[in-house]
Amino acid sequence: MTLPPLTLSNARVLRPNGFSSASVSVTDGLVSDRPGRVVDLSGYTILPGIIDLHGDGFERHVAPRRGAVTDPGEGLATLDAELAANGITTAVLAQFFSWEGGMRGPDFAEALAGVLARAQPLTDMRMQLRLEVNLLAEYPRARDLIRKAGIGYVVFNDHLPHGALAAGKRPPRLTGQALKSGRSPEAHLALLHKLHGMRDEVPGALAALAADLRADGVILGSHDDASPDIHARFRSIGARIAEFPETADTAAAAHDAGDAVIMGAPNVVRGGSHDKKVAAEEIIRAGHCDALVSDYHYPTPRQAAFALAERGVLPLEDAWALISSRPAEVMGWSDRGRLETGARADLVIVEEATHRVAATICAGQVSWMAGPVAARFL
Repeated sequence: MTLPPLTLSNARVLRPNGFSSASVSVTDGLVSDRPGRVVDLSGYTILPGIIDLHGDGFERHVAPRRGAVTDPGEGLATLDAELAANGITTAVLAQFFSWEGGMRGPDFAEALAGVLARAQPLTDMRMQLRLEVNLLAEYPRARDLIRKAGIGYVVFNDHLPHGALAAGKRPPRLTGQALKSGRSPEAHLALLHKLHGMRDEVPGALAALAADLRADGVILGSHDDASPDIHARFRSIGARIAEFPETADTAAAAHDAGDAVIMGAPNVVRGGSHDKKVAAEEIIRAGHCDALVSDYHYPTPRQAAFALAERGVLPLEDAWALISSRPAEVMGWSDRGRLETGARADLVIVEEATHRVAATICAGQVSWMAGPVAARFL
């Protein structure tokens, strides 16, 4: 049930042209100019809801421990609460379709798609498929899943340890990966060698799959591109989003080619990459970043936006755009990301003094509310 007509007054409101003290009204799930019951939100800031284009933090909700999952749907309920508590109103769940198996394998991807189709979360949850490109035998299965589940965003990964495999060395973390996949270390290593041996077949097969997906209107991206040449190869088959480019020159090349560049908000919050890749703040300062995403930690988009403002990297309105209006533009979503009349009523109410999320409203429904702000509404 959506909220009755409300007018939220006396707050600082981020509108498309900057911050304003003007009230914002919510009617029938939309931002409106029709007045309703007045709620005094002095001491709070109202911001557009966060649009998170890539998050895999959901994994710990749907599979908190290997072998302990019986109903991923129960995990989605707690995920919904965590997303809302962090101001996220649209969440793209980055689900692997990988040789890694377990919750990153094709079986789990299909199960999650089924659960999402039946779920009714308050947060707008969507599924991204992260396709491991060497998994050639499963391409038809992936294509069928994408079509049946209506998945609109597919990202190409290649996480095979090609260097170690080519040198005949035992890849790092092999035993742990094998256990997660349900294979013995020997069987897992044999699979990696088999997939590595098929690498010359990948470009042609992937180009054909990408053409099919583009014809269906699916948005394509690439993940962890280590060089401009690698991203250019993905761009040539229609992948126009670069997720987490690993170097500054890769991000610059993608940006210069007109592709969208997505970086991780945890990288910003930490002040750099945890695995010695390029710092996201460097990409932002260069003007080459189009969106920040939660990656593995849902609180960080909000934290990163305030950190960028506090560090003097960007004004808050521009920093917040990296997690609201600009992600919407990347995906071509014109109904969200901005607090303007007719848009979805996706908004976050933040305490000015602490920057904590006091309330989240998603499509006119309260998905999160806690603390003193609740008294203002009641």
